[in-house]
Amino acid sequence: MPPAFKRVPAIDKCFAILELLAKTKKPLGISDISGRLGLNKSTVFNMVYTLMDLNVLENQSDSKFRLGTRFYILGNMAGKRSDLIQIAHSYLENINEQTKLSAFLGLRSGRHAILIDKVDSAHGIKVSSEIGMQMPVLAGAGIKAMLAQLSDEDIDEILARSELKKYTSHSIIDKALYREEILTVRKQGIAYDREEYIEGMVAFAIPIKVNGKDLQAAIWAVGLTHHVPEASIPDLTEFLKGISEEINYRFQ
Repeated sequence: MPPAFKRVPAIDKCFAILELLAKTKKPLGISDISGRLGLNKSTVFNMVYTLMDLNVLENQSDSKFRLGTRFYILGNMAGKRSDLIQIAHSYLENINEQTKLSAFLGLRSGRHAILIDKVDSAHGIKVSSEIGMQMPVLAGAGIKAMLAQLSDEDIDEILARSELKKYTSHSIIDKALYREEILTVRKQGIAYDREEYIEGMVAFAIPIKVNGKDLQAAIWAVGLTHHVPEASIPDLTEFLKGISEEINYRFQ
């Protein structure tokens, strides 16, 4: 017999909201959720915004909600059952083995990149970051590769409500120049970070087009500047772009 316990109705309602969003596979507003589940609007409002604060849900610009990036993190911790992680992980291993750079997979959450998988075990010095780590606002190559998948209008909206921080002397803090950088990534299929986020570190990021406008992902490889000679960058670029093409083909 299970131990006696007092069921918590709020948890039932919370999971009902999550299950509804998972089944509909499209963003829903407070009124939509309230009507479909027969729940009080104020109850739904408080639960939805609490879940959003936890990154379990994400708020679309039209005040509709969808499942957020934390689900991918939880999926990774529960056994890497996410399709994205399952497909991408072997490529992270290949990048790490072939380049000796630390390889990361991340998703966009607003103006941040959230790390959901990594491989950093091969030889030499490793750049270590924890799964679930949230990168600072608009910092690094990964977020550039994610933003490059958005429309011009979405990019402009994000930049309009952001301040570009000067992390190093190489950081791009002019919004017009940063916008041009993103558009260049869109054309070239790869993003670069030349000591813009951390002195002495370089990064290369490729866009991963998983699910149209609803999800932007990227893989990025990171290492010390002196471990990535300038002469090696063209070959490294082609190697990473080839991986991007393979993964994107698998998600078509």
